[in-house]
Amino acid sequence: MSENRNNVLKLENITMQFGGVVAINNLSLEVNQGEIVALIGPNGAGKTTAFNCITGVYEPTNGIVYFHGEPIVVNHPQGKMVKQYAGINGDLYREKKPVAHTPDRITHMGIARTFQNIRLFKSQTAFENVLIGTHLRRNSNMFTATFRLNAKEEKANREKAWNLLEIVGLAEEGKELATSLPYGKQRRLEIARALATEPTLLLLDEPAAGMNPQETDELGSFIVDIKNRFNLTVFMIEHHMNLVMDISDRIYVLDFGRQIAEGTPEEIQKNPVVIAAYLGVEEE
Repeated sequence: MSENRNNVLKLENITMQFGGVVAINNLSLEVNQGEIVALIGPNGAGKTTAFNCITGVYEPTNGIVYFHGEPIVVNHPQGKMVKQYAGINGDLYREKKPVAHTPDRITHMGIARTFQNIRLFKSQTAFENVLIGTHLRRNSNMFTATFRLNAKEEKANREKAWNLLEIVGLAEEGKELATSLPYGKQRRLEIARALATEPTLLLLDEPAAGMNPQETDELGSFIVDIKNRFNLTVFMIEHHMNLVMDISDRIYVLDFGRQIAEGTPEEIQKNPVVIAAYLGVEEE
């Protein structure tokens, strides 16, 4: 993979092995500034595992994750895994010091994500869910909060939360419990909460899951709008091929943990390996 100064995200030889199962095998990809890049593949191909390696949920068995050119994850097979390792390039990073950050630290760096299964704070309103996201950037501490010295900052955060709800079309539902909202609106709320952390890279894990065709079309326009409005780079996992093909600049395809293709939507649609592995082959 060539060096690109516009890289926001770069995965280099990422392998994730659970016991004897290699969920991701030597995945390398890059997402450049301002792009919408999709990661597709059959169920169980390793897509969400890749997201978890990027965001600190999992520590990959091998490889490096770069964010804006800086390594935020570095690892190589260690301990018993040295003998058990079933991936490739196991010795490539042996001389490098492992680097691992917690999910909250990686979010603070500027990577926000949504989840395949919506994870909202069930006992909180839509507004409170977004407000919690703004607290990642707060400067207050226990002392200033106790003596209400952070009132100005808290007011600004509340205004920011309402503004984000307005942008995603949920201002009227702000005082409703998050889980009482229709499914499509819960998806938008989760994105609004992610935006509240002020990311430069937004990871979307199956944002159109559970949506009907009209909602999916609206979501595509929504993703493009927020990307432009907030100057974001977007990396998404998605099974709805119409959405993927309509808004993606580039696409990576996984199958059984291995990358089998990369290209523009037009190239992926015509790729016989992708057609056979994921999109299906027409019967004669």
